[in-house]
Amino acid sequence: MGRRLNLKLHSPEILSDMKRVAHVDHIQIAAPEGCEPAAREFYGSILGLQEVEKPWALRARGGCWFQCDKQHVHIGVEPSFHPAKKAHPAFVAFSLDELRQTLLARGISVVDGEDLPERRRFFANDPWGNRIEFVEMLR
Repeated sequence: MGRRLNLKLHSPEILSDMKRVAHVDHIQIAAPEGCEPAAREFYGSILGLQEVEKPWALRARGGCWFQCDKQHVHIGVEPSFHPAKKAHPAFVAFSLDELRQTLLARGISVVDGEDLPERRRFFANDPWGNRIEFVEMLR
């Protein structure tokens, strides 16, 4: 069972208007052992993310990293892997329709999401069944 957080929601530190987090540095997506070829195909070849070299000290853990604008997408090996069916990253697509067609042409199913007030979206699974959201770029 996980640890329970004991937040003091009414403390002056919590109620402060001071911003404490600057931005997202990276997201971690779990995958099974031996995931690297499929990660390179899906995140690299299909989505077009550039692979970046992992630090030497972390290479033995497996997985691989990709650059997505200013953030990284880390594909990390989890020995007792189970795909994330609810928790998910959302990627902004340059052309949502073109990406949909690319995924479908590769045999990857897409599921339309309820459109958000300002943009369309859909969901797909990565090679290991993790839920991934793709949203239309705002213009």
